[in-house]
Amino acid sequence: MTEWRPVVAAVAGTLLLAGCTSGADGGSATDGKKGSARSTSGSDSAGSSASADGTEPSAPANSADPSASAAAVAEDEPYTMVEELAPQTRSEAVAFVRGLTPRADNFGSGFRKAQPYESDPGEWAVLDEDCVWQRQPLPDTALASLTRRFELPGSKGRGPVQVSMTVTVHKDTTAARRDMAVSLEEALRCPNQRLNATERVRGLYSRADPFSEARNGVTDDDLIESGELLVDGIKGALPFDWFKYRLGPVTVAATDRIGAGHTDEEASRIASQVAQGVAYTAAEIDSIGGNTARDDAEGKDSSDDAEARDE
Repeated sequence: MTEWRPVVAAVAGTLLLAGCTSGADGGSATDGKKGSARSTSGSDSAGSSASADGTEPSAPANSADPSASAAAVAEDEPYTMVEELAPQTRSEAVAFVRGLTPRADNFGSGFRKAQPYESDPGEWAVLDEDCVWQRQPLPDTALASLTRRFELPGSKGRGPVQVSMTVTVHKDTTAARRDMAVSLEEALRCPNQRLNATERVRGLYSRADPFSEARNGVTDDDLIESGELLVDGIKGALPFDWFKYRLGPVTVAATDRIGAGHTDEEASRIASQVAQGVAYTAAEIDSIGGNTARDDAEGKDSSDDAEARDE
């Protein structure tokens, strides 16, 4: 088992920072929770560190003033998806995951869409008995699962960074909880995993935290895994991180593959940015079907009922 890398400890702090984030459409992804933050503690290392080419990273367009985070009031509720507001059919779920709009620069300055960009929403990745990842049709417990890929091109002796983010709509919250439990167990069952024909991961270390734990200030549950990536033709081990958040019956997962030539500090910064990028999507999901969305819908229904009674 590999040593618990400092990058994961840094990312755990990043999970407390998701309040003042920009939405994937350039506006606020937390319009339903304006002025709120998941925690008033922690610091955003991604916002102050230099980018991979030595320049200062630019913030996503229309991003909130970092000073607003310190002034924000701590939010008592996680980003979530209320089950009754979640997609109920496969067609609704496919439309939902395709309707999400993650921006490449949510993961850091210089990221762009990779090719191929999107996967088949009727499939997902499964770790088989031999610890090899395989694409398989979705089970009955999942409605849709869409993976989108992003990349930071290599430059100045630093290899490229690849990010894959998957949003899965499960049949219900119970199925999503079980999926999180299976993911946690997989690192114990298979600390060494084959990703594809040329890449494998060794020494995976896994940690899960519910929202009630101080390390998770974002979603209903979170899972962080860290290990070493081995790529055919590249000497030595590379950093590998996996983040997975649960929002009611929806899970959002992302992996980063950090190319050769990056320092430990750069790898930590990249991982923190990727974790925050996933939190942007969590915020977007929450704005669509979180507790505030439900309250708004109930308030509108109540108002409509009152108007009907007045008539």
